[in-house]
Parts: sequence; C-alpha cells; structure tokens
Amino acid sequence: MRIVPIVDEGLGNSSYVVDLGDGSAVVIDPFRDPAPYLREAERHGLRLRFAAETHLHADFVSGSRELARHGARVVASAAAPVAFPAELLDDGGELDAGGITVRALGTPGHTPEHLSYLLSDGARPLAVFTGGTLIPGGVARPDLLGPEHTESLARAAYHSVRRLLALPDALPVYPTHGPGSFCSAGGGGKRVSTIGEERAANPLLRAATEEEFVRVLLSGLGSYPHYFRELREVNQAGPAVVGDEPPALRALDPAEAERLVRDGAELVDVRDIEAFARGHVPGSLSIAQRAQFTPWLGWLVRRDRPLVFVGDERTDRRALVWAALSIGYEHLAGELSGGVDAWAASGRALARLPLVEPEAVDARRGIVDVRQADEWQAGHVDGAEHVELGALPERAGALPGEPLVVHCAHGERAMTGASVLARAGHRDVVALRGDPRRLAAALGRGVERA
Repeated sequence: MRIVPIVDEGLGNSSYVVDLGDGSAVVIDPFRDPAPYLREAERHGLRLRFAAETHLHADFVSGSRELARHGARVVASAAAPVAFPAELLDDGGELDAGGITVRALGTPGHTPEHLSYLLSDGARPLAVFTGGTLIPGGVARPDLLGPEHTESLARAAYHSVRRLLALPDALPVYPTHGPGSFCSAGGGGKRVSTIGEERAANPLLRAATEEEFVRVLLSGLGSYPHYFRELREVNQAGPAVVGDEPPALRALDPAEAERLVRDGAELVDVRDIEAFARGHVPGSLSIAQRAQFTPWLGWLVRRDRPLVFVGDERTDRRALVWAALSIGYEHLAGELSGGVDAWAASGRALARLPLVEPEAVDARRGIVDVRQADEWQAGHVDGAEHVELGALPERAGALPGEPLVVHCAHGERAMTGASVLARAGHRDVVALRGDPRRLAAALGRGVERA
C-alpha cells in the first residue's frame, strides 16, 4: 500500500491518494480540483475506486463529486447523509477495497457525523485517516456549528480521541487538517504522525480528565473565516460539478468592470504587493496570489458578491479560478482586461499605497498590527493597536484618523489591511514590508508579550 498526500498549503489541509496495490485507489477528503488525483491515477495506472469523506467540511468544497465523474464511489457518514448518490457508512461499516479493508470509526467532535477510516490488511492495521479528530499536536476545533453545540462536541472529541488511542502506537496517523488550517485547535508543524507520538507529545492528551480536556481545548480557539459558516450546507447538498477544467475568466473592459463594481461586485487585485503599491484601481482589495490567497478571500469577501479580478502577466488564472471555486466562490464576473495599464489608458485615475521598510516609518504614525491573536501574544510592538485582518473591515471606522502604518509578519497581509483602510476612508496609510521586531528596533520601542 502506498499513500500519497495532496496538500493545500493555503488552507493547511491534506488529502490522500491511497494506492491499494491492486490497481485501484481510495481518495480521502479530496479537494475540488480533480487534477492532482487524476494525474496520480494516470501516472500509476490506478482506477479511483472510492472518494471517502471524513466529515462535512467547513473550510473547503469537497471534490468527491468531481471524482465520481471518473468512476469513484462517494463514501460519507450516515450520521449526516449527503443529498447526492453516495455509500453511507455508520460506525463499524466497512468497504472491501481489494485485499484492504477500510473500516469507518465514528469519531465525533470536530463535527457530529465525523468518521475516521482505519485501513487494515486482515487483522493487521496499516493506517488511520483521522480527518479532524486527531491531528499532530492537537485536534480540530469543535465550535464551527455554533456555541450551542461547542461544549457537547468538545466532550465528544475527548472520547473519540481516546478511542483512537486504543490503536497500536506504531500506527501512522494521516489527518486532514494540519499546520495553517483555521480548523485546527493546537497543532504544530507536522502533517503526519503516529498514535504513539500523539500519546507522548500531544498537549491536549495530557489532560487527566474530560473536564480538563474540554477546558484546555476551548481556551485555545482562535477566530476563523466567515465562509466556514456556509460550506457545511454546500457540501451536504452537493456542490455543483465543475469538470476537469474550470471556466475561463471573462475579459472586462474598464467601463464594464467599473459598472460591475458600482453594482456591488468586489474588485480583487491579485498582483504582488509591490505592483499594487505602485498603482491600483481605487477601492480595490489587495490579496496577492499565493498559497494563502484562498482563506483571505474567504475571510474578507462575501460569497454572494461577484468577483472582478485584476492581474498581470504573472497571474496563474487557472489556479486563481480553482482557488475561488475551492471555497465555494462561484460568482466570477471576470478580469479587468489589460489590467491597470488599460484602466489608466482609459483616462481613469490610479491610486497608490506606499510599501515601506521599517527604517522609513515616521515615529508619529499609529501602528496597526493585523496578525492573528496568537502571533500578537507571542510579541508585538509597544503601543501598537491590534486588529486581526479578518476583523479589520468592521473595525476600520473605529481606528484613529491619524497617519497609520499597517504591519503583519512579512508584508502581504499588511498590504491587504492597508487597502481595507484606504477604501474605508483613511487617507494616510502605508504598509510595512517586514516584521514587528524590525519595526520596534527602528522606532526604538520594546516588544511586548501578551
């Protein structure tokens, strides 16, 4: 048996192609773009036999229906049945995958219907795919269904984890959520572990009692993108099937793009932050195309808004469309044809937003730190105002109108934050290229821990 991880670095998730050794494969928690799975199947002459879901995902659109077009049978939990053709498994249900048995283990906690999949060769366990029930250094968060369900799911997670700990110490653990996933609670830098490693090193598993486990788990939950509240229903109802190639972005002239934005479309500039700083369409939101593009789109833009993109010659348009579709953003109005050059050539003004090094920051500027709460707590510039980037659109009006510098850890989130403030009416905003320690040193300020 061979296990090939397919990793989405931006979402912090892993899916898996499990080569069963008989010319067929099981795919665990596939992403919406079928290309990586089809390539793997073609490369090794595999037939995709099953596409198995551990749970109804909140952070990405399932790709099981895409793989069903290629012959895979969709497998899901009977505890929250999907509204499209699938083989539904209860706790203890099994799939005969050639010489390998795939057994469903009911492991609620991250979600009520959650299944883990234990793969065995006869009586010999080979691997367990734990979704969000057990991840290296933590578990997945139990609060995505709302506060009325959080404590009961946290308690369910306690018992589910202990069920998994009854498996052999040497058994490999393959989770779906991992480093960088906003679904994770706790967790370190590893994507794969073993039962024994988690027993020995997972901080949540040091809890001596159920009460302590629940207390520690619920005390470590950060914020999460708004679109998480919507995708569970999308995945249960059945996402639309896109096909092997996503739709091409429609070319929009400046007048058409302007009209769409006036009618409510979101203008998203996906160029690098240096290009955005030099000139951009006024009111556009800077989210540079990179691995983390996807969650920030989902955090800052409503799913029901049409999207108009601004790119350049370096933009990977296929990847851009799949990134949007992967989290359920279906209303892709098009792309500004010719980019900002065409906008300027039409006689329309460009806006500029300075990108500065720490040593060039005027000490009189107010500092806005848009990193996540755990980053802020680990060390921040004395006197900085902390507003997580995801909360900045709602908080922009409450920030002082004085000149501001926005910073993150590198620069991309800072530019996104600065673009949010600029379109909210702040007239003297700059984005920092660099980290808070460099800024503190340049301004002669200390670095505090919360």
